[in-house]
This record gives sequence, structure tokens and C-alpha cells, in this order.
Amino acid sequence: MEVVVERPGALDVHKASVTACVRVPAEGGRREEHIAQFATTVQGLLALRDWLAAHHVTQVTMEATGVYWKPVWAILEDDFELILVNARHVKQVPGRKTDVSDAAWLCRLAEAGLLRASLVPPKAIRDLRDLTRYRKAQIRDRQREANRLHKVMQDTGIKLDSVASDLLGKSGRAMLDALVTGTTDPEVLADLARGQLRKKLPALREALEGRFGAKHALIVGQILAHMDFLDEAIDRLSAAIEEQLGPFGQAQVELLCTIPGIQRRAAEVIIAETGADMTKFPTAGHLASWAGVCPGNDQSAGKRRSGRTTKGSKWLRQTLTESAKAAARTKDTYLAAQYARIRVRRGANRATTAVAHSILTAAWHMLQTGQTYADPGGDYFQRRDPQRATKRLVAQLERLGHTVTLEEAEVAA
Repeated sequence: MEVVVERPGALDVHKASVTACVRVPAEGGRREEHIAQFATTVQGLLALRDWLAAHHVTQVTMEATGVYWKPVWAILEDDFELILVNARHVKQVPGRKTDVSDAAWLCRLAEAGLLRASLVPPKAIRDLRDLTRYRKAQIRDRQREANRLHKVMQDTGIKLDSVASDLLGKSGRAMLDALVTGTTDPEVLADLARGQLRKKLPALREALEGRFGAKHALIVGQILAHMDFLDEAIDRLSAAIEEQLGPFGQAQVELLCTIPGIQRRAAEVIIAETGADMTKFPTAGHLASWAGVCPGNDQSAGKRRSGRTTKGSKWLRQTLTESAKAAARTKDTYLAAQYARIRVRRGANRATTAVAHSILTAAWHMLQTGQTYADPGGDYFQRRDPQRATKRLVAQLERLGHTVTLEEAEVAA
């Protein structure tokens, strides 16, 4: 194979050890291969850095093995050009797999320039990504606790969530706290209602009759205390994320929030997962493909076998899916019209993915140009092709048994 990188290095990273391989020029035009193994402690990684520097390595390649590559990357990123590759792209020959052979094979591929680097954002963005991902985990835990609370309340026979729209709103929380402290009188509990809920006092009194005992008080009290703890943790993480973003990141967040369906947390996740540097993606299509929100490409013998989406960042994709569902519920917007148009033909899931693709495409252009989102409007598809819209509406009326005659409307002077 042709030598593209003169002094490459490759690492086979594990939890407790790193196997390193370097290939360097030798006499007579030959290539020499050196193998060494190091511990993944700080001292071991510092020794690895010195060993690579002693061989004058210019490029170091490693596989993305779980989270084990991260400490290695942190030690080496200031001294070498680092490349992180997908392990599926560099499979070893079956039956000949060892740590040494893996490192040597990876080094040969790097030497020939046959590896495609994965996106590893700068350290500041990686720190932001850790914060947004951990906050998302806390939000999930809070939702699990809320689901447990609903199940426990069903076991007590109290149907508060059938009357109050939000079991954990101000009124619902006041009633739950009173139940935990031992108050079970429906009259007293119903009197804790606030605002519009006071109009439903008779229904509340009936719904608050149940068998709330000591067991339920203990469980509900623990659930509420855990949810309070999670709320505080989420608030602290949100404050840290805002500080990590800085003034420039805050401006990008405000920019993305102009897209229907995108709220502040979603905008922060988009910036954290993509790095907000759109120069890494040549086109919006490259970004959508990297995120896994565009159709896959699986063709053979002239036949398309599958169009399922590719794998991407699960954190970004989940956020885009949630934002797409929120955008589908907006009024008189392009994204809502797109969702309704595709859902009829392809179903709700494909329509959601298509809207997520549109949101990410808009985000790419906005972060590139700095322009705010300009919504084409909910009637965009009708304005784009009026004749097609007319034919579709006429066909619907004819299927209902009507005879339709069209006349051109007079244009006002």
C-alpha cells in the first residue's frame, strides 16, 4: 500500500491497558514496526506520550471503544494529531485477533490514509456535551419518578389526576404533601385547590376519597423528595450549561429558538452535539446523515432493499424527534404542514423524522449565516403548486359523491 502518513501511530485501547504500534522509515526504504504496551493510569499514559514522541510520530489513531479512549485522548491531544475511528470501519480478519494484531492493522490503515475520522469537538464543547447529556439523564429519572407516583396514586384509589390536569402542579402538590403528612379528609384536601381548579370542588371531593395508608405515605413522600432533589440538580446543571456556553453560545441558542418546536434546552443540545461549527459539515445533508435523520442507502442489483435511517448521535436524534413532535402541534407553520402532509402517506414516525431533518437543515443554515428562521407559512405547499392542491381537494369532494364545477374568481381591482 502507498505510504500517505510517514510516521503513524495506532492504539488498541482497553480499560486497563493500551497496546501501541508505530511504523517508521528504516534503511533501504523499508518500514519498521514497533509495538509496546502501557497502563491506562496517568503515569502510564504519560509514558505512552513520551514513547510516541521518541519515535517522532505525527499522527495517532485509536478506535472509539466505549469511554476508554477519552483519558488517552486528553493526555495526547495537545502533542499529536489524533484520529478517532469507528470500530466497525476497521474490522480485523476473523480468527486472527489479538491486541497486537489490532494495533498493527490499525497502524497500516492509518499509514495508507484509509481511515475516516470521527467528529471529536474541542474540549469546551465536550464539557458542554457532558453537562447536557447528564441533565437529560436527570430529566429522564424525574419522569420515571412521576410515572411511579401516578401508579401509586392509582393503587390508593384516589383519582386526583382525573380531575386536575397536572398532578404535580401547585394544587396537586399541595394535596400530595397534605396526604403524606396524614390528612385524608376529602373536604380539607379539596379546599387546597387553587385557581381554575376551585371550579371543580365537587369533583375533587369525590376523586380524593380513597385508601391512602401509611405505606402509601412513605412511598409518595420518598418520590416527592427524590423529585425535589432532581429538580435542584437540573437547575444547577442548567446554570452550569449557561455559563459554559458564554455570550457567543447564548446568541446561538437564541437564534435556534426561533425555529418552531425548538426550546432553550433543545437548542443547547444541538449546539453541544454538533459543536455549532458547521464548517465541519460541507452541506446540510452531511449533517443530517451524521445525525441519523435521513434515509439510508442500501441498493444492490438495481434494487433498493432498505431506506431505514442510519445510526447517529442518540442524544441529538432524540432531541430532534421531541422538537419535531412539538413543531407538528404548532399553528400555521411550515413544519406543521409538512408533518400533516407526510403523515397521511407515510405514517407518523416517518413524518416526525422528516420534520426533524428539516429542523436540522434549518439549524445548519442559520448557524452558518447567523440569520433567524424565516417560516414559509402553513400554506406553503398550496402556494407552491396551486393546481395540485386544487386537484387533491376536488378528488376528495368527488369521493364523497359530489359533482364539482370550478370557476375562476374575479380578481379585485
